Amino acid sequence: MSDGILNPLDLIDFQVCIECIKGKQTNIRRLSANRCSNILELIHTDIYGPFPTGSWNGQQYFITFIDDYSRYGYLYLIREKSQSLDVFKAFKAQVENQLGKKIKAVKFDRGGEYYGRYDGSGEQRPRHFVKFLEECGIVPQYTMPGKPSMNGVAERRNRTLTDMSSKQSSC
Repeated sequence: MSDGILNPLDLIDFQVCIECIKGKQTNIRRLSANRCSNILELIHTDIYGPFPTGSWNGQQYFITFIDDYSRYGYLYLIREKSQSLDVFKAFKAQVENQLGKKIKAVKFDRGGEYYGRYDGSGEQRPRHFVKFLEECGIVPQYTMPGKPSMNGVAERRNRTLTDMSSKQSSC
């Protein structure tokens, strides 16, 4: 160092530390999940809510159904989570009629509105929604408890919708 000026640095002096680079990464690219090869092979669903203020007619939740192949989504506003089966029946009838195909599988979390509440023994027993799927020959696919990322398609759609909603209401 002369006159307060540093000597030029030679970049060869620095060695690249792979662990340091990996440690500074914010997101590691994940392998993309396999997508279905046809419409209605897999439907992702989730319920979001309650909202702090309901709609003009008291609906505080929304339920989404997303086709895995096309990523086409359907959104229904509902008052209570217990309406999920009735809404699914209407959705199923509509898409199967329009597309001339049957829903093969539905992916959802183990929330009480889908799978059922825990009983007194601590067991979670299938209820109406799962029983309806089985009666129709639809394969239920469950995510692990506490792992919403396993149903990332529905979770991402919910986040997109709530972000859009909050931006609209702030204008």
